Amino acid sequence: MTPLEDARHLIAGPGISAESGVPTFLGPGGLWRNFRPEDLATFEAFAKDPQLVWEWYRWRRSLIAGVHPNPSRLALVELERRTPVFTLITQNADGLHDRAGSKNIRKIHGDIWLTRCALCSYQRVDTAAENEGVPRCPDCAAPLRPGVEVPLRQPVAQRRRQQQTLIQVVRSESLAVVISYG
Repeated sequence: MTPLEDARHLIAGPGISAESGVPTFLGPGGLWRNFRPEDLATFEAFAKDPQLVWEWYRWRRSLIAGVHPNPSRLALVELERRTPVFTLITQNADGLHDRAGSKNIRKIHGDIWLTRCALCSYQRVDTAAENEGVPRCPDCAAPLRPGVEVPLRQPVAQRRRQQQTLIQVVRSESLAVVISYG
């Protein structure tokens, strides 16, 4: 059995999305070269201008809706099928791992197809890039927001706790890291 076949946790980065044609955020041609994340991808941005944030995420959803899972994602599905205990850890919020058939996914930055209430626990999965304006929660009438999390202004103590958690996972289980640059 190879180390990859023996892995229990696998980390997938943005390169696997780039291979499918999804624009990445960093690096050459990255979205953050033309847009400021603090204006579009934070809870503070949503509180300031929810219409602008929704326009940005609808645009991104429309791009992602037109692409398909690539062979790398399909290979991860097969690896998961063959591995008794397997978790795919991804920073990709595009939903292509789900569309490929992966089942046990931990999404670091959330899911672009998830829509959640800004106040209560209501959430739903949207499967299309549609609608206009800022949607409202059917339970409490608060604005709904995209289900993507970008921890830009996260307190240092919270970042350290998350890093310690990942380190504990790395130290306690087999881990394979797939690095792909897009």
